[in-house]
Amino acid sequence: MAILKQNESFNADTLQEKVIGIASDMVLHDSGFHFHKTKSQLLYAPSGCMTVTTSDRQLVLPPFRMLWIPAHKVHRVNFRNIVAYRSIYFDEDYSQKYIKPDMKVLHVNALLKEIIERICFWEWSALKNDQTNLLNVFWDEMQRAPEEKLELTMPQDRRFKRTVEEWTLRHSMPPMLKDLAEKTGAVEKTISRIFKKETGLSYQDWRQQWRLQRSIELLVEGNSIGEVSHILDFSSDSAFIEFFKKHTGSTPLQYLMAHE
Repeated sequence: MAILKQNESFNADTLQEKVIGIASDMVLHDSGFHFHKTKSQLLYAPSGCMTVTTSDRQLVLPPFRMLWIPAHKVHRVNFRNIVAYRSIYFDEDYSQKYIKPDMKVLHVNALLKEIIERICFWEWSALKNDQTNLLNVFWDEMQRAPEEKLELTMPQDRRFKRTVEEWTLRHSMPPMLKDLAEKTGAVEKTISRIFKKETGLSYQDWRQQWRLQRSIELLVEGNSIGEVSHILDFSSDSAFIEFFKKHTGSTPLQYLMAHE
């Protein structure tokens, strides 16, 4: 078990145990881009919201989602408000027996939530019989967990890659297409063509997906509908609610209550 302090360093690759759990309450965290050589990682927060960025994707992890990160996958974890950080590292050879080495976001049910919490507060040692039994339940639930698909593909074109990374790190609102064209010096048609080719979405649709991800973060952090509507530049609260329902199938409050 490790309860990490805010800026305490930790390297799971230096440890030999098959299963290593850590826990921390942190704020304003930026892990920087990194990867784990010998360990796969399960990343989860029972409260708060994390943003994870890879070379080509951005993912949002509210309390009802967890992220499986295989060894060698470069990633970066960011959050601004207080997050109850939970991370479990698994020896790569051990975890491959149970789960494919693919990065994926999975839904966290009540049972998985309790098991993750228990593992994160285990002492680091050889696994005891009761721990092995609990891990068997864990892997069974992991294999059954529905995969969540809310992610944002990041453009790779050098004219936009750094700009988009700045939006991500600063949580800055992506500008309208005409404003982005003025800032970058690229014509609107060129921007639209590049985003469609590299992300599968037009710039306008990509921007809307960004707003959806950010709205989930803001709601989980405790912001009101009015505050989220203002931060994300919606014309009214009702416009934001309609937008959110169109993309998720439920109102913001229904969405949060369904995942409590």
